[in-house]
Amino acid sequence: MRLRQVFIVLAVIIFIGFWAYQIDITLPKTPNISRTYTLFTQSTAQEIGSYDVLGKVINKDVAASLLKTDTGKQLLSENNGAVVITEDLIKLGRDAFYTETFGNEVFITDVTGILNGPLNIGNLAKAIASLGGKHTTNLQVTLDRDMTVGDASGNAKGVRTFKQGDILNTGLDVPAGSLFPLGVITRINHGKIRVGITCAACHAAVDRGSGRILEGAPNNDLDTGLILALASNSAAWFRQTGANPLTIAPSGTTYINADNQEARLPDAKALEDAVDEALLAWPPGNFDSTGDNKNNPSQNPSSYTFAAYPYGWSGNASIGWFHGLTTLNSNVHATNSDLTTGADASQQLLGIDQETYLGVILQNSANSAFRLPAGAKPSEFFEKIDPTPGTPAINEVIKMPGFPKGSPFILDGLMANSPEQPVAAQLNGMSAFQNTLAPPPHQSTNLEALKRGAAIFTKAGCIECHSGRYFTNNRVIAQQEIKSQPSRAKAQAAFARNFVKPQTYASNVSVPLPNNPLVLDVPTDITAPEDYNLAYAIGNSGGYKVPSLIGLHVTAPYLHDGGVAVGKEALQQDTNEYTVARPDQLGIVGTLLNNIAPDPSASLRSLLDRNLHQQVVAANHAQPNLQKSNVDGSGHNYWVDKQAGFTTQDQSDLIEFLLSLDDNPEILPTQSF
Repeated sequence: MRLRQVFIVLAVIIFIGFWAYQIDITLPKTPNISRTYTLFTQSTAQEIGSYDVLGKVINKDVAASLLKTDTGKQLLSENNGAVVITEDLIKLGRDAFYTETFGNEVFITDVTGILNGPLNIGNLAKAIASLGGKHTTNLQVTLDRDMTVGDASGNAKGVRTFKQGDILNTGLDVPAGSLFPLGVITRINHGKIRVGITCAACHAAVDRGSGRILEGAPNNDLDTGLILALASNSAAWFRQTGANPLTIAPSGTTYINADNQEARLPDAKALEDAVDEALLAWPPGNFDSTGDNKNNPSQNPSSYTFAAYPYGWSGNASIGWFHGLTTLNSNVHATNSDLTTGADASQQLLGIDQETYLGVILQNSANSAFRLPAGAKPSEFFEKIDPTPGTPAINEVIKMPGFPKGSPFILDGLMANSPEQPVAAQLNGMSAFQNTLAPPPHQSTNLEALKRGAAIFTKAGCIECHSGRYFTNNRVIAQQEIKSQPSRAKAQAAFARNFVKPQTYASNVSVPLPNNPLVLDVPTDITAPEDYNLAYAIGNSGGYKVPSLIGLHVTAPYLHDGGVAVGKEALQQDTNEYTVARPDQLGIVGTLLNNIAPDPSASLRSLLDRNLHQQVVAANHAQPNLQKSNVDGSGHNYWVDKQAGFTTQDQSDLIEFLLSLDDNPEILPTQSF
């Protein structure tokens, strides 16, 4: 009888195992709109029925007239690159925003080993279960082991030691009633669990009070650097840090190099330590999206994108569909969530040949099937294990005209695109969806203060750059003028040296690409040449774009690096000015690094007041890790303070006005249109 029971149990296990291997499940699905704050916000002015023709907008009424003529029909045809804004396109984009990984779960799980460290499925599940269905803006995970991370320099300042039982602040948001962090996709395929990320991980957040999802708000405490540093092969992300593998002793795996000679890769442990040290220097809420092998993380931006072009902190995404927003969306998935996309251009961009580049990424892959065997040629091995055969990357991408060269339309020449989807359909859908998003309403009880603040906004000259309904003149300001971090301002320069003429395929071309698909030139005349040159540091030291001011009440901290961060208790009002009451709540070091949320009002005051701003920058400068990542909150030296002729009340009224710039501001300044 006992033997029979054993056979029955074995049969059940085999049956379950068989079906577990066969199924392909992806969770979670797109959240219902009822679980978001979007229900309570006023949408932007994007028109259903309008067209985007490679960055040039044709409004609904003009489009209706054009469609009555043959010439107009050709202008608005997919063969001409036209995309019509429809509810279906927006729905496609919303689904992609929340659920589309373009396959990055393979790079993140099998290569990076994100689940091989303490942030594994078991520990994450325990942390979420402990919430009891409640929401959180910071999923706290209990460490199940001792770990020492980042000891490359032999300097204790570059090391973090974790003990079993320590609480890790991940910054992952979990909506009320959810079993999954926002923007983290779990896929079960052939019996293996993988996790990937979507746009929502960084560009949506959970409201602290209600637990509803704030679509488009930045996740300003997501600790991406910590999460990556705890993975088993974070060295695969070396390009996003300042750890150069060519400076590491060649004592790693043997491989066949670009000269077809046997050589050794950099020591895997030493490189891992160097990358971890750099990643641990990233402040929460920051990610390095430049890929220039310099440690330059910048703040996760909001997705309140309508009329806020150009995109990217330098304004580098400025042409093509949706005035560059589609370019930015592709850059996230075709460049920054799968580092194998950079292999073909690694020599031109980084001075690292393709074989070494791929070898470094794969020599310590978490999944042995993706781990480079000794004596192999990395490019040949990659072809064998590539889950997307025929494409030069792990993620789902297509080669653009001119590849392996890039262009200002698609920086690395690879566009994120899933099979069976027309060219850029998902990306354009995400652009259309993001262009509907607006921050939640901000209630102000002092209408007179808003009026006074709007007048100060004009008097102080803020309106010269932050003009129009969406409070940006859509320009790029030279680094020498704005005086923000010089290192980050020129981070795109290497890409520009590898550019060819920007081209794309027509938006009705299917993927996989057919032979001889229709190729279109991407117009560049929608961006001023001087702004383009500043964005890519061509003949100059680079620049920073003028951001929109919409949603300041949910986007603190401020500036491109998030360095202007001040806690709620940091400042006190004296007779004629605000002074520092709590120095320990100044800067990123006094807020996000101590799990304290930056206060929008106090942070804005410290951006406007030179004395307070100097103290914030000094606090950041005193933190060694922030210096390693070039984060300090410097720049934007435009003051509304006593020395500039303004009173403390003027300053307070201006802050009240700035925080009121929500989905439907009550007061707008004069001459703002």
